[in-house]
Amino acid sequence: MAKDVIIIGGGHNGLVCACYLARAGRNVTVLERRSVVGGAAVTEEFHPGFRNSVASYTVSLLHPKIIGELNLERHGLRILPRRVNNYLPLPDGRAFVSYPELDRTCASLAQFSQHDAEALPRYYADLDGVVPVIKEIMLQTPPKIIGGGLPDLFSLFRLSRQFSRLSASQQRFLLKLFSLSAADLLDEYFESEPVKALMGFDAVVGHFASPYSPGSAYVLLHHVVGEVNGVTGAWGHAVGGMGAITQAMAREAESLGVSIMTDAEVEQVVVENHRATSIRLRNGQTLTAAIIVANVTPSVLFSQLIDPVHQSEGVREHMQHYRSGSGTFRMNVALNRLPAFSAEMPEMCLEGGIIMAPSLDYMDKAYTDARRQGWSAQPVVEMLIPSLIDDTLAPAGQHVASLFCQHFNPDLGADWDQHREMAADLIISCIERFAPGFTDSVIGRQIHSPWDLERKFGLTGGDIFHGKLSLDQLFSARPMLGMGQYQTEISNLFMCGSGTHPG
Repeated sequence: MAKDVIIIGGGHNGLVCACYLARAGRNVTVLERRSVVGGAAVTEEFHPGFRNSVASYTVSLLHPKIIGELNLERHGLRILPRRVNNYLPLPDGRAFVSYPELDRTCASLAQFSQHDAEALPRYYADLDGVVPVIKEIMLQTPPKIIGGGLPDLFSLFRLSRQFSRLSASQQRFLLKLFSLSAADLLDEYFESEPVKALMGFDAVVGHFASPYSPGSAYVLLHHVVGEVNGVTGAWGHAVGGMGAITQAMAREAESLGVSIMTDAEVEQVVVENHRATSIRLRNGQTLTAAIIVANVTPSVLFSQLIDPVHQSEGVREHMQHYRSGSGTFRMNVALNRLPAFSAEMPEMCLEGGIIMAPSLDYMDKAYTDARRQGWSAQPVVEMLIPSLIDDTLAPAGQHVASLFCQHFNPDLGADWDQHREMAADLIISCIERFAPGFTDSVIGRQIHSPWDLERKFGLTGGDIFHGKLSLDQLFSARPMLGMGQYQTEISNLFMCGSGTHPG
């Protein structure tokens, strides 16, 4: 029996797409290569008695519209906000802590610079001034710049009206976000290294670039447009790990009649007369559908799933040069005790993101070393300890920690199999320098190099965004001009993954 819609990939974007299509009356089937849906937002037991989010590890960019309309809370989703945003331990024994409350953050920052403590509200005010427009744009279908029609002209007109609501200074600030490096932008506000390090970390996390790279300031924006439980810019933990989100989505999808097939790896999208007609699975089974939606990296769709004979020369060439690769190394560790940092440890500091990267120059060197030799002896490490507020993840008195680490060159590809254990040891050694005794507290670990993230979750080069967030791969140009509206050049073939707007 032919389906109305087949969605390739059961990650969170594919599940959301399935729910909305089913609500619109479509007969939908989701095909997932792995034995569990959720893509990179899954929870696994990685050591006896210890569970954690495997890849994606914290919540902020899950839109409240989706939480509400897909009844995720009714399906069991609970998100607990962090009482501390971030903790930055420093080699000199001091520490900078950022909180959801701006006045507390300013008080912590004042120990380094009174100037910066006074500048921080202005920095956030400038970001907050453009966030409402950015949030609106994130929910819009981008206009078609190449070959567009009357609806695209209306969309451009609407876009111009949205930007016209910004003051001249806000428009200038937005231009800087898209063009400057994070370091250049932060230098305009701050003088002390700790605040620039803490803010600059947001520009490199999941983004294989130096904080001095032009255009890296834009990634700062992705870390202030989110919200948790109605609080803008907040971060939180999903109780039960990130898999709780996608399992709630799957329950909503199934309640709407969506069929979810696991262990269903797609081998080819079959195209006839320039129209996508069916899916051929690796096991030889063929499924036909009126519409096919791909929730995979755009370059994977066009380079692996569609015969090149069905692609125009421009698309083939573009996808050959489509840039993916975030240089992310992702670990989970089982701990027999909490880490004790050499730096001062204010109350609740371990409940935040613990950033081990004390300066922009430290991050730049980590990136430069990774470009030259594949990895850095002093990587950028963020640690979260979700078991502090979710005791379902570890045995009593013990803990799990998520380690989200940069920079590890994705270009090594399968060669990472030869280096992954060594790189993991480097990461543990890095934490040991900040928290003596940490090495002895590790009783189990789960390691995902960029190559592991690619072959396990389909994240090309470990890229959590399904493609770099650079100006040439944003908005109407994501994943390329002419296909920024979720529809490909092949009839009935659409895209819904992170490689499409808004990324």
